[in-house]
Amino acid sequence: MSAGLPPLKWSRETFDNMVRNSKFPDSWGVRYPDEGQTAADAPTGYISLFWDYFAEGNFRLPATRFFIEILAYYKFHISQMHPIRMVRIRHFEFLCQSMHIEPTVNRFRVLYQMHYSRGFYSFAQRASAKKILLNPPPKVLS
Repeated sequence: MSAGLPPLKWSRETFDNMVRNSKFPDSWGVRYPDEGQTAADAPTGYISLFWDYFAEGNFRLPATRFFIEILAYYKFHISQMHPIRMVRIRHFEFLCQSMHIEPTVNRFRVLYQMHYSRGFYSFAQRASAKKILLNPPPKVLS
């Protein structure tokens, strides 16, 4: 097991439900990690994706062109991105789409800057940028 990362804490049933609900094709070869593995232990040819990417960050596969452009511009891998903070990218993309504006890296950079904390990359609002969501909806506990 890799030092510093917690072991997997979700069940095979939860994993199977996510794969089924997200409609991952069999050809992608999605695998449930072995006992005690962490996100850093992905076998050769595989990448680790956190469940929170899908549940909290609204990430979907295949990824959008804009999302891939963000990763390429900032030169980090998706497994290095904070799962919960991924929502900032998706939120920006949704807002652009709702206003019929093409989401671009340069537009994104006006509002956000890259942030690194606790081993993960994320994006923080630029101090000079106006808030784009003044009253976020309350989080619903289920």
